[in-house]
Amino acid sequence: MDEPQSYLFRVFRASERLNREEILGLLERRPGGALLDCGCGDGAFTAELAARSEARPHGIEAVPARARAAIARGVRAAVADLNAPFPFAAASFHVVHANQVIEHLRSTDHFLREVRRVLRPDGVALLSTNNLASWHNVVSLALGFQPPPAHVSSEVLVGNPLDPLHGQTIDHPEDSHLRLFSGRALAELCRHHGLRVETLKTVAYYPLPPRLARWATRLDRRHGAFLVARLAAA
Repeated sequence: MDEPQSYLFRVFRASERLNREEILGLLERRPGGALLDCGCGDGAFTAELAARSEARPHGIEAVPARARAAIARGVRAAVADLNAPFPFAAASFHVVHANQVIEHLRSTDHFLREVRRVLRPDGVALLSTNNLASWHNVVSLALGFQPPPAHVSSEVLVGNPLDPLHGQTIDHPEDSHLRLFSGRALAELCRHHGLRVETLKTVAYYPLPPRLARWATRLDRRHGAFLVARLAAA
């Protein structure tokens, strides 16, 4: 689909980049280790994660064309459904990563159990998703609009005229959002499935640009646009 070029859209994309930078900042070197990127897409960010961690990149991707693109980038990507068992043995990975993935899944419980299963005892999981409690979602509800990440359709984005993607079609049903989290809900569900929360923060502060967003999330740690969690085996 064609991308709009409004101020809000540019800030939206800049906020996504800020989120990825935060994830990379939480990732230490794991030379010779193995990394699993859940929902690896075309493998572009998987390659960045692998370069930062010095770990061998693996991926799971539901859309075959995206998986092929990831393989072309050197990712050992499997075409699989993250609502089903992961096609990897237990305790296989030093790093498990999922950015903007858990909100797309029918069974978040199954997904987190599988993350815990394939994570090594000394491994780390990095999980990021939309923050339901972000101010732009809260204000949207106060105005009577749908919060932008709370999708009501698997075909089109509707319900919020302030959303820069309003009216855009969804290319793949897998791209629609099914579950949204507050920080507390994400932390409690991770603990329930044997994942200890080492760090949980919010990143970006839509619709502020990155420089102001960094300042805002230092002052207000609960209402940023994205949640980023660093997890370890409990």
